[in-house]
Amino acid sequence: MTRPLIAVTSGEPAGIGPELCLMLAARDSGARPVALADRNLLASRARGLNLPVKLQDYAPDCPPGEWQPGTLDVLHQPLCAPSLPGRLDAANSGYVLRLLDTALEGCRRGEFAAMTTAPVHKGIINEAGIPFTGHTEYLAEKTHTPRVVMMLAGETGKGMLRVALATTHLPLEQVARAITPETLTEVLAILHRDLQKKYGLAAPRILVAGLNPHAGEGGHLGKEEIEVIAPALETLRRQGMTLIGPLPADTLFTPPILQEGDAVLAMYHDQGLAPLKYATFGKGINITLGLPIIRTSVDHGTALDLAGSGKASPESLLLAIHEAARMAALR
Repeated sequence: MTRPLIAVTSGEPAGIGPELCLMLAARDSGARPVALADRNLLASRARGLNLPVKLQDYAPDCPPGEWQPGTLDVLHQPLCAPSLPGRLDAANSGYVLRLLDTALEGCRRGEFAAMTTAPVHKGIINEAGIPFTGHTEYLAEKTHTPRVVMMLAGETGKGMLRVALATTHLPLEQVARAITPETLTEVLAILHRDLQKKYGLAAPRILVAGLNPHAGEGGHLGKEEIEVIAPALETLRRQGMTLIGPLPADTLFTPPILQEGDAVLAMYHDQGLAPLKYATFGKGINITLGLPIIRTSVDHGTALDLAGSGKASPESLLLAIHEAARMAALR
């Protein structure tokens, strides 16, 4: 069976990303993953964890679909400075971003079917003097995509929960100003389209959260629902979208309401991701919708305290690669 080539960026070298990539050698992800990392870093981490992994230099002309248990394809990218587990170094920020750039260019050339990203540390990249708010925004800028949508998904035991965000990595005080009719229209259009194209849902049902407690309580706890959100939803309903809301976020994430929709649109980061991670943590993934390429990611951070211990779970990374492969097959 032909397996798609998936570029897997190993992320922050001091975090758990490198060892998660090593763990891919022992698990079938449904794809042929290619780890973008410093080869010596991977070899050192494998020795420290006593992982019997054969590191194989990636060659683009290798026969497609080959995956050998115990072997990991590596596209070598040299570190800027030596790295130890759990010890951040701003000097390696350029290395981390180079991994993303290399994977992205490979996807745009058609060499890779998709890219999957291990976690990065936003703070240390900014300490290096490089403005960086996250993978989602970085890849949007690099591909000149005016609007992308961050969506997390995971199995809850009662079905698949998908949560997209109207705004992403913004301070809370800026969220209300960022929610405009134009923003909601663009985000919902991307979400609706990709639910159709990437998930095979002919008529997706989208549950839309309100911004304020109790969805504004009829205007007594905020007017954004009345003045911005509800009018935008009504306009899109007239265009054929099935949109339910705006709904109070505290009751939206309950089984009786969730079963009425195929995805949720939350207004801001923690409103949507706190309940999703509670329900799916360790088995959730991040998908960037709206990009000209397929990008998935883990739903957790660098876990510096676990780096080098061998205790980190590769489940989220495996699921992210599997989802990228599934979407690549549909494309």
